[in-house]
Amino acid sequence: MNAHIDAVRIAGTPSGPVPVVLLSVDGETDYLPIFIGFDEASAIARGMDAVDIGRPLTHDLLLDVVEELGGRVDSVVVDAIEEGEGGGTYTADLHVETPRGKRVIDARPSDSLALAARTNAPIDVDPGVFEEGRRERETFEELDDIREVADL
Repeated sequence: MNAHIDAVRIAGTPSGPVPVVLLSVDGETDYLPIFIGFDEASAIARGMDAVDIGRPLTHDLLLDVVEELGGRVDSVVVDAIEEGEGGGTYTADLHVETPRGKRVIDARPSDSLALAARTNAPIDVDPGVFEEGRRERETFEELDDIREVADL
């Protein structure tokens, strides 16, 4: 299922504020919310805004290395939810085109999405993952955008 990053917001939880990246899937009204850390959320928001802070941060550095070695980020696939303590954890694959051919690299969704935000690489979501994780948009409409509460 084709998706894109709609927003990065801050959700209130019993343990405090937690960033959430909201994926919109083509043809669907619900979001796929993926709860992430503040650093990762900031990295995704910076990528969406194409913010250049001068020196490369981790995701910028990784992208620079991939490109200097002749590769490019081809796509991101959010492919599974692994059940564990405290709920499910999403997994993702980073698809990279290299001079030696296509490679698939296991990666955290947050890191993969930070790279996709910088490269406009397509984002795909496994249909079963979307069905399991989908939530109504209204649940997230009142949440603050991370750029409104964090100094990016």
